[in-house]
Amino acid sequence: MKMILEREIRTVLEALQKAGALPPFPLPEILVERPKEDQFGEYSSNVALMLAKQAKKNPMELAQIIESGILNLESGNKNEIIEKIEVASPGYINFYLSQKALGAVVEEVLVKKDRYGAGEIGKGVKVNNEFISANPTGPLHLGNGRGGFYADVLSRVLRKVGYDVVNEYYVNDAGEQILKLGHSVLKDSEVVYEGNYVDALHQRIMNHESGITEESDSKEAGAWAAQEILENMIKKTVEQAMHISFDVWTSERKLFEDGLVDEAIEKLKSAGMTFENEGALWLKTSEQGDDKDRVLIKADGKKTYLASDAGHILSYLKSKVDTILETFGADHHGYTKRFEIVARALGFTGEIHFTLVQLVKVVKDGEEVRMSKRAGNVITIDELIEKVGHDVARFFFLLYAPETQMNFDLGLAEEHSEKNPVFYVQYAHARLASILRKAEEEGFTKNGGDLNLLVHPKERGLIRELMFFPELIETIARDFSVHRLPQYAIRLADKLHSFYADCRVLDEEDKPLTYARLELISAVKIVLAETLHVMGITAPEKM
Repeated sequence: MKMILEREIRTVLEALQKAGALPPFPLPEILVERPKEDQFGEYSSNVALMLAKQAKKNPMELAQIIESGILNLESGNKNEIIEKIEVASPGYINFYLSQKALGAVVEEVLVKKDRYGAGEIGKGVKVNNEFISANPTGPLHLGNGRGGFYADVLSRVLRKVGYDVVNEYYVNDAGEQILKLGHSVLKDSEVVYEGNYVDALHQRIMNHESGITEESDSKEAGAWAAQEILENMIKKTVEQAMHISFDVWTSERKLFEDGLVDEAIEKLKSAGMTFENEGALWLKTSEQGDDKDRVLIKADGKKTYLASDAGHILSYLKSKVDTILETFGADHHGYTKRFEIVARALGFTGEIHFTLVQLVKVVKDGEEVRMSKRAGNVITIDELIEKVGHDVARFFFLLYAPETQMNFDLGLAEEHSEKNPVFYVQYAHARLASILRKAEEEGFTKNGGDLNLLVHPKERGLIRELMFFPELIETIARDFSVHRLPQYAIRLADKLHSFYADCRVLDEEDKPLTYARLELISAVKIVLAETLHVMGITAPEKM
């Protein structure tokens, strides 16, 4: 609908220019948007306000000219799609869709079912989505959880519109942090990491359960401990608690072993991007907008994290990735520029998108909560999920754009009522299922209904929300605004509860309307379930 209206506005403007009714000027992208208030129709455009100066017309006058032009188009769409057009001050053009157009939305949902909202804008594009990628030196914290849920849902949205998405967890199992972990589990004089998990690993060493002894060096002990943490903590958290599936677990150590890091460094040298100074090999990042040059190989011969990242990026080139998505903690904001400089220097020409995830505070009754038993002062994502449940944790994190700071309201999250937005939305789905079960029990089994009967404002409001779902999915696929999904789910639940309060669904006295409303209910259930599915949240049939 949106694209049709945008096309018709452009057609009218081009015709007016061709006829000399408007002066010639380049037409910008024509935008038709959802109005903030339902009273202004299903769609609205401010094109007359945008173009008034170039058109040398008053915005209201131009809007009325465009309105007349659309109504006079030979396409006949005014009868098929548009019920009426209204011009509103100071120059908005508001579109009200026909009953036939709204009925077609319900029919489309019922035919496509969970494929409703699917598209092909990403067809043929391979996306590598790397996220979480926390060092295997301890349990995952709330920041990992927030970034993990966000990126997982982004992958789900991108796949729905046709992208070939690979979820990747990059395991930093080489370098200084592994040595520090080794010192920590050996409990020597250079302990860095603390917590119950470190004590447990140390106890296994003391009990001779690991093949590691107190005489082992920190590198060997660290490599063993990192693997144990990865397999028995991180992977379990990701897969069993967070319900996230990774297609690839990339080992930093293996990048070195396979020669990719050395190969990447040689490519950077060949590109004229490096220089030597005081025995170290440097990358000329300052020439590309970084605040200073960066070391690739230290004077002692050790390669930096940036060097291993170069090998990692080279692996993307070899696997023919078109788009790189990176979800970092907010403390990595300075690293994004370096990453992109290396990628471009190695020859990557595709899109690179960074998301920086801000910190999370858990609060209850206005006070910050500390409840970790495993990792000192850090609350782990497992502990939070164990306390409030996966669906609640995921929904709450998704409600806010990752770039914004967030207070996780533990009191609200623990609320098992409609005050909790997750239960509010899930209850809406359960209510839909209950209505359909009751309809079957009472003998309303006829398929189909006259959708032209759905003229009540609350019915139109529900259909309007269904119509916007495909546009929402495409919008998120383009701008990564994942937080729009839970907001949409709440809005759809609002519309459903409001409809239910005013419109009786099962009515023996008016079976034609009952059948029409059952069609609508079935369509809403499909879209709400798919919204929850894309978010990775369950859609219960009963509550």
